[in-house]
Amino acid sequence: MNAFNLSNETAIVTGASTGLGRGIAQGLAEAGADLMLVDYVPCDETAAEINAMGRKAITMVADLMTTASIPAIVEATLRTFGKVDILVNNAGIIRRTPAIDFSEKDWDDVMAINSKTVFFFCQAAARDMMKRHHGKIINIASLLAFQGGINVPSYSASKGAVAQITKALANEWASQGINVNAIAPGYMATNNTKALREDQKREKAIVDRIPAGRWGTPEDLKGTAVFLASRASDYVQGHVLVVDGGWMAR
Repeated sequence: MNAFNLSNETAIVTGASTGLGRGIAQGLAEAGADLMLVDYVPCDETAAEINAMGRKAITMVADLMTTASIPAIVEATLRTFGKVDILVNNAGIIRRTPAIDFSEKDWDDVMAINSKTVFFFCQAAARDMMKRHHGKIINIASLLAFQGGINVPSYSASKGAVAQITKALANEWASQGINVNAIAPGYMATNNTKALREDQKREKAIVDRIPAGRWGTPEDLKGTAVFLASRASDYVQGHVLVVDGGWMAR
């Protein structure tokens, strides 16, 4: 199990106040990592849980709709921990509107945080990782990196971009000791899917298609994140790992 041990590793996790980001942060801490937790609201509860495990967690409130805060986040991580070993680009938004009525603002907002910020955060973290020839970058994609979805055109486009960014960076950075991979979660019980879960017709149609027979939870991503953040995945590059209860196999 030593290959999965993250002791003495430092991770940045965005969107860590709740949902998938919080679950991933907990998983990395359980494996031994210290963390910088980032979100547009305070991550105090997540930090308290991680500190209670005997790991160290610091937090920053940042608006990731723009790239302006990225340098400060990386600098604060380096100042506290001295390095960035792991980056999890989890922060993201979704806007639901039929394509015929979709606004330019909603398109730009989703693309900004879901794809532009992802790329430039990878770039900023990689600059430190390259110095040590060591780093793990995990981008959070979606099933909609493969499928078109309904009423979420910009989200689908942005998650397709995440998958392609992941592959492009893996091509360039694998030789620099940096692994760049992505997780594509299936239908997860988070704030982003609240509207779907409250729509009885859609909720039933979704669960009926999932072979596992249930929505996923943040805990379902813990092991996947630890694997991609650890030495166990050293020869995994540019992969989009689907964690979906079997949805894509149906």
